[in-house]
Amino acid sequence: MAAQAGYSNTSLVKKLGIKAGFKIRFVDPPEHYLDLLEGLPADIEVFEEPTSGVDFVHYFTKQAAALERDLAALKTQIVSNGTIWISWPKKASKVPTDVTEDVIRNLALSIGLVDVKVCAVDAVWSGLKLVIRVKDR
Repeated sequence: MAAQAGYSNTSLVKKLGIKAGFKIRFVDPPEHYLDLLEGLPADIEVFEEPTSGVDFVHYFTKQAAALERDLAALKTQIVSNGTIWISWPKKASKVPTDVTEDVIRNLALSIGLVDVKVCAVDAVWSGLKLVIRVKDR
């Protein structure tokens, strides 16, 4: 049951929308993150360094300044219908952070990204799904 988070019985892979054939990138994930991805399709391609043409990026941060620095570059790395998930520590986790859902949303909107979904990644991390506005694709 490690792949499930929050109150849902849905696997994290399904919540995040990771599909077969995806090119994906994880940025600063917690050490146990891959353990949460039970059922990850075998035919995905994982990139450790920034690259273009990625379908899915999952970016973890505790600092708004880091997100502000990196978000525009992440946008250039995804395909037009790609996804960027931004994860930050939940308030209840007591992990020090200056990142909130509103901080992420405001930064995203300022560069043409919109939020379309939120989910619990695990007991510590929440995630906000960002995509490029449909009219800009």
